Amino acid sequence: MPTQAKTDTPDDESRSVRLAELDQETGIAGVPGPGRWLIAEFEPTALFSLKISLATSSVGRTLVIPTPYAIKMALVDAAFRAGFADTECGLLLRNLVPVEVRIAPTPKAVVTHTFVKVRQESRDPNAMSPYGSTIAYREIAHLQGVLRWAFDLARGDDLLARQMIQLLPLICYIGKRGSFVRFVRSYRARHVASEFTQPIIRTGTWTPPARAHIVPLDDFGPDADLEMLSSYTRKAPRRNRHRRFIETIVPVGVVNTGPGFTLYGTE
Repeated sequence: MPTQAKTDTPDDESRSVRLAELDQETGIAGVPGPGRWLIAEFEPTALFSLKISLATSSVGRTLVIPTPYAIKMALVDAAFRAGFADTECGLLLRNLVPVEVRIAPTPKAVVTHTFVKVRQESRDPNAMSPYGSTIAYREIAHLQGVLRWAFDLARGDDLLARQMIQLLPLICYIGKRGSFVRFVRSYRARHVASEFTQPIIRTGTWTPPARAHIVPLDDFGPDADLEMLSSYTRKAPRRNRHRRFIETIVPVGVVNTGPGFTLYGTE
């Protein structure tokens, strides 16, 4: 009995058309092609710190790259500062949900291991002494080189591409205030190679880079929206619905380590 050929769904058809458009030399949002990946380069201008989301408040281990969640939130923050209306910022966040983000780390990163004295709310606070002194573990990273963020334009339309092109140069910090960066340039590429992060593939075969480590990176969940992810909301975001964690290969590994530092490198 002959088998029936698989027919594309409307989503498959529109995605195929989008991929064909992106493979042309024609510019998208003013950025010449070809290529489905919009790559933005940023130069770190200050020490970097972005605590792993699963870490406790007293043990603040840092990542050596920003996460897709932090990058997308930086775009939403830039939209607010650019004067976008609240509804536009909310729509931007929703449109960023399906966009895949890959990150290429700097060639070298030095992480310091430091215990610092902090003040936090006492378990038995009183009006005269609401905060008590304690110590906490903190890591700070010096990133040497250029960070590259790659956005899959096939997961969005031209309007989203234009908004990203407009907002990327306005990003001046990532993750939290203090991790300052400077926008360098943006361009398009057909592929992103092994120097970019990639999610772990549970099936099939894959070869990790020569130096790499695996860490869960957070991203927007399928139900993420501005009201749920706002810092001022009283609602509790739910894992895998509003915020999801993806085990990811980060193509930079330990080169040297000592009692107060760890040196990461790509070679």
